[in-house]
Amino acid sequence: MRSGRVSRHARTRMIAAVATVCALSAAPLSPQAVAADTPPYSETYRPQFHFTPERNWMNDPNGLVYYKGEYHLFYQYNPSGNSWGDMSWGHAVSTDLVHWQQLPLALSHDDKEMVFSGSAVVDQNNTSGFGTKSNPAMVAIYTSYAKDTGVQSQSLAYSTDRGRTWTKYGGNPVIDIGSRDFRDPKVQWYAPTKSWLMTVSMSAEHKVRFYSSQNLKDWTQLSEFGPAGATGGVWECPDLFPLAVDGDKKKIKWVLVVNINPGGIAGGSAAQYFVGDFDGRKFTADDKGTYTPPTGTVTQDFEGTDFGSWTTTGTAFGAAPAAGALAGQGTVDGYDGTGLANSFHSGDSATGALTSPSFTVDSEYLNFKVGGGRHPHVNGTVLEQGPPPEGTVLADFEGGTYGDWTTTGDAFGTAPAPGTLPDQQQVSGYLGSGLVNSFHSGDSTTGTLTSPEFTIDKDRVNFLVGGGNHPAGSDNPTAVELLVDGQVVRSATGQNAEALDWASWDVRDLVGKKAQIKIVDDNTGGWGHLNVDHIMLSDTQARPVSRETAVNLIVDGQVVRSATGSNSETLDWASWDMRPYAGKQARIQLVDMNTAGWGHLLADRFTVADAPAKSVVQRADWADYGKDYYAAVSWENAPGGKRYMIGWMNNWDYGGAVPTSPWRGAQSIPREMALRTVDGRVRLTSLPVNSVSSLRQGAPATAAGVALENTSQPLIGPAAQGRALDIEATFSLEDADRFGLKVRTGANGDETVIGYDTTTQEMYVDRTHSGAVDFDSTFPGVQTAPLTARNGKVTLRILVDWSSVEVFGGSGEAVITDQIFPDPASQGVEVFAENGSVNLDSAVVRHLGSAHQ
Repeated sequence: MRSGRVSRHARTRMIAAVATVCALSAAPLSPQAVAADTPPYSETYRPQFHFTPERNWMNDPNGLVYYKGEYHLFYQYNPSGNSWGDMSWGHAVSTDLVHWQQLPLALSHDDKEMVFSGSAVVDQNNTSGFGTKSNPAMVAIYTSYAKDTGVQSQSLAYSTDRGRTWTKYGGNPVIDIGSRDFRDPKVQWYAPTKSWLMTVSMSAEHKVRFYSSQNLKDWTQLSEFGPAGATGGVWECPDLFPLAVDGDKKKIKWVLVVNINPGGIAGGSAAQYFVGDFDGRKFTADDKGTYTPPTGTVTQDFEGTDFGSWTTTGTAFGAAPAAGALAGQGTVDGYDGTGLANSFHSGDSATGALTSPSFTVDSEYLNFKVGGGRHPHVNGTVLEQGPPPEGTVLADFEGGTYGDWTTTGDAFGTAPAPGTLPDQQQVSGYLGSGLVNSFHSGDSTTGTLTSPEFTIDKDRVNFLVGGGNHPAGSDNPTAVELLVDGQVVRSATGQNAEALDWASWDVRDLVGKKAQIKIVDDNTGGWGHLNVDHIMLSDTQARPVSRETAVNLIVDGQVVRSATGSNSETLDWASWDMRPYAGKQARIQLVDMNTAGWGHLLADRFTVADAPAKSVVQRADWADYGKDYYAAVSWENAPGGKRYMIGWMNNWDYGGAVPTSPWRGAQSIPREMALRTVDGRVRLTSLPVNSVSSLRQGAPATAAGVALENTSQPLIGPAAQGRALDIEATFSLEDADRFGLKVRTGANGDETVIGYDTTTQEMYVDRTHSGAVDFDSTFPGVQTAPLTARNGKVTLRILVDWSSVEVFGGSGEAVITDQIFPDPASQGVEVFAENGSVNLDSAVVRHLGSAHQ
C-alpha cells in the first residue's frame, strides 16, 4: 500500500494523472458513456476474467492465503467511492483462481485508522490464541495508518469463520517504530525455526526489514536488506518465498519481490525482484557483478571552465558546468570527473536550456548520464507561450462579471478572480487581469459555472486550465466539460498546479452542433479547485508550454529521443539508439522548463558507442515489464506447494484517471511462478494459471505455415476476432526486423501491437493507438522486455480481455501487462511483418467466456 499517497505530496498522484499537459478525454470513451442501467460486469471496459469489484476503487492485493478449499483475495478498497480514499480490505474467494465470489467488506477504516496493505495466515497451531487447534484463526497482519499523525504501524485482526467476519486485536499495534514509511507486512510460517517471519518495507529508505515472532503479537527484528537494485521510488509490498531452480527440489533459492513506485522499468509502478539465499535471519542477494558500460568516444563531459560550443538560454544551467551540488541542493553523485550540467542554479524556480551544436549522426548509440527531475517531454509542447491562435473568443473573463454565464454553489464566487486568491499558491499563466478561479474560501467549496449555448463552427476549442486533476467521471471532479445535447462529449482537468496551460479539444466531428461549456468543481479535498481562462473557438490547436526536465535528441526540428532523471540527485546511464538517424544532422538539448518539485536536470558524459549503456533500472530484475503490474504478492499455503502471484493491474501515474465506472482497478491474472535458468542466469518466470482453460469456449481457430513479408493481414479471419481471447503463436525468424500480432484492431484505427524486434531481441507492446489513450500523457507508448529467440523461434502467449493484454514470451521469462481501452467494436486480430519476412509456424486462438458468477 503506497502511503506516499498520503504523505510527501503523493496523494495527488494516486487520484490524478501526473501529466505535463492537461488530461483530456472524449466522452464516447469516458465513464459518462456507460448507461445508468447497464447490468453489472457488462460495462464498456469491464474485465471478463480479471477480478474487479462490482463498484468503487480497488488497488493492492492483500491477505493472499489458501484455506479449506478457498483462495482468499483481500484487496485495498474504498467502500465510499471510485477514487482512492477510506482504505479498507475488500474480500473475494475462489476455488480455482479464475472464478471469484465477492464477499462483504472484511476490514473497515474507522475514525482513527485506514487499513493499508498486508497479509493473512492460518494460525494452525493457535500460537496467537485467537482460535483453537480444532478451529484455527485466520489472522490478518496489516498496516494501520493513523489518521491524526500519519504514522504507519503493524496491526492484527482475526477471523474464526473462514474470513467472513473479523475482529481487530485489542492490543494493536503489534509493531510501531514511529515511522510514516513503514508498511505492507508479508507474514509466513518459517518451519525451520517454528516461528512466524515478517517481511516489511521501510519504503523511503529503500529497505526491507525482517522480523520474527512466536505468537504473531510479539516481534523481534532480525535484519535488513537494501538499498539495492532500482531505488528511484519508494519500496512497497515486499514478498519473500523459496522456489526450486529448474524444478530441482535439491536446489532451492529464495525470491524477494520489492514493488517500486515510481522508477519502474516502464515508468511509474513496477515489481522488481532479487534472487538469493535466506538463512532464517538474513536475505542475501546473488552477486551480479560490477557493471562496466561500453567503451566509446566522449563528446561532452562538462570538464571545462565553460560549456564550450554548447549554448544556453534562460538561467537554469548557469554560465558554466557545476562542480557537483549547487546551493540548497542535496548531495549529487554518479557523475564522472569534476563537472556536470546542473540546472539547479537559483533552485527549482529557474528555467532554461543547454543545446549542443549540430552534428552528423555517425554512431550506433549515444550513451550519457542523467539525473534530477522526472518530468518527461511531451510532444506538441513549446518552450515559450506565444499569443493565442486566431479565432473567436467565447470568454476571457475580463469584464468584472461572468456576464451571461450561470453559477451554482459558491466555489466560483460572483465574478472572475483578479488572480491569486487568499491562501492560494501563486497563480500564473492566465491572460489579462481576470480568470475563473474556484478557490473561493479554499478547496472546501463546490459549484459549477456554465456558458450560454453557442454553435461549434471551428475545428478546435482552446482554453487555459490549471488547478486540480480530478477527471470528469470520477466521484468528485474538477473538470472543464463540453456539453452537446446535455451530454459530456469532451472534458479536461488541471495538473495539480496553479499554473494555467493550454488545452485543446478536436471538435471537427461536432461542427454545426449547439454546445455549452461547463466548469465543474465538486471536490473538497487537496487540489479541489480549478483555474480557467480564455476559452475560444479556432481552427488552430493551441500548444501547451513544456513542463519538462529532459535530455532531448532533435532531428529535423523534432524531438525523436528523450530521457529524464528519476527524481533523484544520482545520475545514471541512459542510451539512445541512433541507427534510425544515421547521416542526419542532430542536436542534443537539455531542457528545464519546470519550476515545481524536482524541477531541475543533471547530465554528464555524452559518449558515442557501438553498444548501449544500461541503467540501474535496466539492470534490475523485473517480474513484469509492462506499465500495469504492481503490488505483486503471492498466496501462502497453496496446494501442492505451488507459488501463485497476482498484481494490481494499474499504475499510480494514471491510476485515478483510467476511464472506468462504476469501478476503478483490476487485478492481473494469477500466475504460477518458477525459477528457471535462462541465458545462464536464474530468472523468475511466470505463466497464467492453468485454470484459465476452464473459460475456453467453442473450437479454437488455428493457422499454420503462414509466410509474411512486409505486410499486415487478418489472422485466420472472423473466427479469431474477439474482445476476450487466449492466443498462442510461434514464429520462425527469417529477416524481418519486427513481427507479431495486432489485437483489438478496428474502429478509428484502434490496434494494440504485440511484437518481437529482432534488432534489439526484445518483445514489445505498443498501445499508442489502443483506443482511449489521452487521459494521461504517460499512458500511450511502447513497453519492451528482453527475450532471446530459442532455436530461431519466438513463442508468445497472449491473454486479451476487454481492457487489458498480458503477454508471456518464451517460457514466461518475459512478461508485459498493459491496460488498453479500445472501442468495443474493435475486435480484429492481425499478423504482421515489418522490413522483411517471417514465418508464422502456428497460431491457436481460443475465445474466453466470462468468469463472473
